[in-house]
Amino acid sequence: METQTLIFIFTAITFLIYGIIAFKTRAKSTKDFYIAGGDVSPLANAMATAADWMSAATFISLPGIVSFMGYDGAVYLLGGSGGFVLLAMLIAPYLRKFGKFTLPDFIGDRYYSTTARSLAIICALAISFTYLSGQMRGIGVVFSRFLEVPIDTGVIIGAGIVFVYAVLGGMKGITYTQVAQYCILIFAFMVPVIFLSIQLTNNPIPFLGLGSKIVGTDVYLLDKLDGLNIELGFGAFTEMKSSVINLVAMALTMMIGTAGMPHVIVRFFTVPNVKDARISVGYALIFIVILFISIPAIGAFTRTFLIENLQGISYANVPEWFKTWENIGLISFNDINGDGIISYAKDSKVNELMIDKDIMFLASPEIANLPNWVIALVAAGGLAAALSTAAGLILVISTAISRDLYKNILKKGQNINDKKELIVARLAAAFAIFVGIYFGINPPGFVMETIALAFGIAASAFFPVIFMGIFSKTMNKQGAIAAMLTGLIFSISYIGHFKFLGGDPADYLFGISPQGVGLPGVIFSFIAMIIVSKFFKKAPENIQKSVQNIRTP
Repeated sequence: METQTLIFIFTAITFLIYGIIAFKTRAKSTKDFYIAGGDVSPLANAMATAADWMSAATFISLPGIVSFMGYDGAVYLLGGSGGFVLLAMLIAPYLRKFGKFTLPDFIGDRYYSTTARSLAIICALAISFTYLSGQMRGIGVVFSRFLEVPIDTGVIIGAGIVFVYAVLGGMKGITYTQVAQYCILIFAFMVPVIFLSIQLTNNPIPFLGLGSKIVGTDVYLLDKLDGLNIELGFGAFTEMKSSVINLVAMALTMMIGTAGMPHVIVRFFTVPNVKDARISVGYALIFIVILFISIPAIGAFTRTFLIENLQGISYANVPEWFKTWENIGLISFNDINGDGIISYAKDSKVNELMIDKDIMFLASPEIANLPNWVIALVAAGGLAAALSTAAGLILVISTAISRDLYKNILKKGQNINDKKELIVARLAAAFAIFVGIYFGINPPGFVMETIALAFGIAASAFFPVIFMGIFSKTMNKQGAIAAMLTGLIFSISYIGHFKFLGGDPADYLFGISPQGVGLPGVIFSFIAMIIVSKFFKKAPENIQKSVQNIRTP
């Protein structure tokens, strides 16, 4: 059967599944819309959390980052998985016991301040919109390739699908849809990785294949890839190229930022109790590691296939998949010397090939000449990954606007019924979709690069107030406000200067790139919090008792 026909069949079946689940589990109350009724099982919640986490960034972009960055790309894997350990040990159970639906809810009540709540809403929106722009870019990449439409059109189509089931189902519909999406995306990821591992090394276990010899030779895969990379001027695949401080900053930003991600934290309010929140995080980490441990392998496999298939061949003889991706603008060939032969190298004066990092995994079955059904499966998995997290982010944005801003600030003290609150929430979701479409069409970088910026904002603005809100009984509202302001202003200013205003990378603070802004940001926020808090009274006695209560087993 034709590849395109199989793609349409696979994606149509998965969309039908999502639609049925969303309709069957649609939200009928604000509790359903915000926290899925609060009765989701730990296993189901863990699968939904994993789907939320294994977004377009993980499924689509991370293999490309590792493929192009090699050793340095591992920081994203270390930070992402390590962040869940931090979340499980220090954050999730305590927030669940505090009993609030959202981070602004927790911060507003813990720091007994409408100003703190308002700032938390601003931070949540800044993080979520930045993260959403990366997801929408991922949606555009997937739809553009597999529906053979321009990226901008792909963003709009994907946004429309997300809007339907996010607005209809709320958190309840999204949760059970994401359970199905996890099953689809993990299968769709592992099948081609296993195929590639067998094809290259005859080892069906990808992370073991990464360290194996190439079939029919005595040459180890990584040795060969190092040689190919060096020959083209890129440096060894296994060599560290960035500074140690920048890599550490990026890993810690991902790790600390995870503990401040609103769309991840809200997951732990959907389970019945604190014990289930802990179990849920543990399961989620296992589900995520299944994929994370295979990403270095797929990055190395696709890099090897790419160089061997394209370097030095005639443009007239490029494979069909090259033309397909070229037609949508994600691969291009510029024949500098006019000889019709593709020259791929680090030196921009001789390099004639442009490859978008975000296509590496999506194109991997075609690059390795795998069966058509594998290509269609990857299409379904890519769509599941991109749609799952986008839906969760849209819900966080709509909740921040409808519950935290509208109900708890603008209409505080008034009797707002469920029906009216749901209308506001759904209108807010529509607003989020339109903003997401704009940034999906005009992203500040490739998918993972864009999302890494959201982690920097989360680490700088949210982590200190969450951490001290749990582990310091006396921390006051003035300290919390100072921390959020410092973290938000510093991180956004740093990112804006170097990503949008043309700042010179030579001027990076301590050599730390915008993707690692969370490390200096969280340090500055903690300093501001501690200093400012010393000039004001400690938290009231009732607040200190509530903090003591959430730390009591």
